[in-house]
Amino acid sequence: MKIDVFSHFLPQKFYQKMLEIEPNLADTFPYVNNPILFDPVKRQESIPEGVKQVISAVNINPEDFARADKAAELCRMANEELNELAMNNEKFLAAVAMLPMNNLKVATEIIHQITSKENKLIGVQIFTRALGKSIADESFEPIFAQAEKDNVPLLLHPVFDERKPDNNLVFSWEYELGQAMLQLTANGIFEKYPKLKIIVHHAGSMVPFFAERINHILPKKQADDFKKFYVDTAILGNPSALKLALDYYSSKHILFGTDAPFGIQPAGATNEIISALKETNIEPKQLDKVFYKNFYELFENNI
Repeated sequence: MKIDVFSHFLPQKFYQKMLEIEPNLADTFPYVNNPILFDPVKRQESIPEGVKQVISAVNINPEDFARADKAAELCRMANEELNELAMNNEKFLAAVAMLPMNNLKVATEIIHQITSKENKLIGVQIFTRALGKSIADESFEPIFAQAEKDNVPLLLHPVFDERKPDNNLVFSWEYELGQAMLQLTANGIFEKYPKLKIIVHHAGSMVPFFAERINHILPKKQADDFKKFYVDTAILGNPSALKLALDYYSSKHILFGTDAPFGIQPAGATNEIISALKETNIEPKQLDKVFYKNFYELFENNI
């Protein structure tokens, strides 16, 4: 069994509502034209045998296009659609909710509602930046407080910092993930909320490679807090890099995740990541932790 904790899907009813607000979304986000991203039948056909996916929305965030009440309405709509997709498609194990970051009252309500066993929403997706601010900005702390209180994992995805003129998908997102982790630990997020669970996309980004810079330059407490994050395996294969992540985080803090259907066209890098993990030569018991056991431990209250 393999559970992909970080795959993406574009709910079509939600997307059509977003197009009413911004008709040029497909020009801004050309990846939305991939049928495997939005057609559940084609998506199911693309998922390898023995793999189930946890689906989260793509980074078309309502707060970037709508005021607080409308953003909340759109997020609730998307979450209902994601839940229905997970309920009605065998290879979708569960779904991750969207939050309206310009409406923290509704955002915290959504987090709390995830504790209900009546739906297949098991966590929430947050982004490295929102509303022109770092996710570590103190104004977003109600999100972290509510997530810890309700034991709801947060899945951290990168977005561009729009102040920068040279953003690119190869390096910018990795920098933004590392910077968000730096800022969150600098703000003492794990001291304030010690039971908080944050899963970082892209295998923790630059952190494992620059582990000794972290250890020697930062205060010890902050450096130690970097290892309190959980990470996925979504780096398109690359066994050497995955081995670095395993060495840094240990198999206890890594969950199988692929970023499907992105990375390798048309359906993602699921097979490449499975092969790369096997090439790291970690013990079978550790591999089972990465493939599914850590997932069930982390989401035990919500699955």
